Amino acid sequence: MKHSIFLLFFSFLSPFVFSQSTPVHISETELYDFIDELANEQIIEINSAVKPYSKQQVYNWLKESYTAEGLSVRIKKQILFYLKEYQFVSTDTINPYGESKLNLMGKWTIKSAAQLDQLGYFYKDKQFTFAIKPIWGVDYRTNDSGSVRHFWGGIGAYATVGKHWSFYASLRDNSITEIMAYPTYFTQEEGGTYKIGEGGRPGGDYSEMRGGVTYAWDWGDIGLVKDHIQVGDNYHGANILSGRTPSYAMLKLHIKPVKWFDFNYHHGWLVSEDVDSSRSYMATTGRYKEVYRPKFIATNLFTFIPWRGINFSVGNSIIYTDLNGPHPAYFIPIMFFKSIDHTLNHGIENQNSQMFANLSIRKIKHLHLYGTLYLDEFKKERFGNDSLHNFMSYKVGFKLSNWPLKNVSMIFEYTRNNPMTYKHTVSGLTYASNKFNLGHYLIDNSDETYIALLWKPIAKLYLKGEYFYARHGDDFDYNFNSGYNPVKIPILKNKTWDNHTFGIYATYEILNDVFIKLYFTQTNIQGYDLNGITAQEYQNRFTSPFYQGKQNTFGVGFNLGF
Repeated sequence: MKHSIFLLFFSFLSPFVFSQSTPVHISETELYDFIDELANEQIIEINSAVKPYSKQQVYNWLKESYTAEGLSVRIKKQILFYLKEYQFVSTDTINPYGESKLNLMGKWTIKSAAQLDQLGYFYKDKQFTFAIKPIWGVDYRTNDSGSVRHFWGGIGAYATVGKHWSFYASLRDNSITEIMAYPTYFTQEEGGTYKIGEGGRPGGDYSEMRGGVTYAWDWGDIGLVKDHIQVGDNYHGANILSGRTPSYAMLKLHIKPVKWFDFNYHHGWLVSEDVDSSRSYMATTGRYKEVYRPKFIATNLFTFIPWRGINFSVGNSIIYTDLNGPHPAYFIPIMFFKSIDHTLNHGIENQNSQMFANLSIRKIKHLHLYGTLYLDEFKKERFGNDSLHNFMSYKVGFKLSNWPLKNVSMIFEYTRNNPMTYKHTVSGLTYASNKFNLGHYLIDNSDETYIALLWKPIAKLYLKGEYFYARHGDDFDYNFNSGYNPVKIPILKNKTWDNHTFGIYATYEILNDVFIKLYFTQTNIQGYDLNGITAQEYQNRFTSPFYQGKQNTFGVGFNLGF
């Protein structure tokens, strides 16, 4: 009976068109993994090279998937579970929580609801939709080095007005007793702009404010947002844009005018943390006011879909500064930015440009094959020369879902970053924001082999076992005046740091966006004496003291909202 009601509900909604765009943050990994699983089952088609997805698009995918044939019991229950949350963004004018038995406001108005199983306040009428939800979480981990406690809390809200406008905001304050993610640390934990020792407390505090306004139509959307963005297919760290830096403001454009073409562009205002002495000054109080050098990024990605299940993407980006503010040429979304740079900076040192490509293949049911190439600096005379190398990163991998065992997925991924990739000779032009690398978390002269086994025995329960081995070679600045040639540094011939990690993770989603997590990791992270620098110095540069050496770490976490 319940299933019949859902089918009737979907049939009623099918004539409506979605023209709104509210992003689902990339930290909602369980949802993103489930969307990926539906794509591997060839139930839906996605462009997984660019994230975040929108709430409206996720709802469409869930609705499309529910009516598909041959779904397992677990997948169907998971779809119904997510639909409890995402049905709120449907174009139906009825508030889905207004007459719910779990609505604390009763039935005095179906437009408003304070919903127990969604833990928030919701309002919806024909013109205006509004939702506000609390954010709170704690993560506690312990090993022989001691213990680390991470607390966060805040509030998130989103609204739609009419058929096209969306607004959203999320504020989260964080406090952690030991900082896990300095810019030089090789970790995938989210970076923050820390206040060290605030109030005499150990560790650091930081605040993360995200939000934006978007306008959408039938085949595209545009927005001014401050958020995280990830580019490049991956299951263990993207190597084009990782999304792990502090969020930055950007103008985003996405269009999909036909089934075989998808386009993404953004122009971002990065934070250089590179002091511009010519603009810094002495304040009237006698205090010296430092001013950062402005820094910007422009990037695009053209995705072509020649056949269902095959997505090929190419794009380019540029980091630029010293142009008296953002330049209008870089607001033209479809441009090859390096050529513009040659015009604007003719006869002087150029800005920092990149090119990249991504291939995603889902032609075989259950299987996702993918590869990503990031070119930082490429010269044809270096190609095929064993003593020279181009500055590039590449990633290849696959994910096999629900075969040969149902509810089980296997992942393999390999990443290699050549020396000097992501680096630059000019500090104000590095591929970074707030000093955090925008690309792969291992930065240059590194590689990683990653394998994982995922098991979802029932809906809302996620079990994962993983192992990865990461290593980093000679570590030098990009500098031609320091007694070495950056293009001749050996690729992973020597070793300064490595990391063997085995982890087991269990996550259960009690309610929508309410999680409890347990995990255990066995890590062996070492540094090595090289180039006049001691093993301990490399350890301190790349790893938090909490994880240095051999460690067995137990952790527990709880979070409400994102």
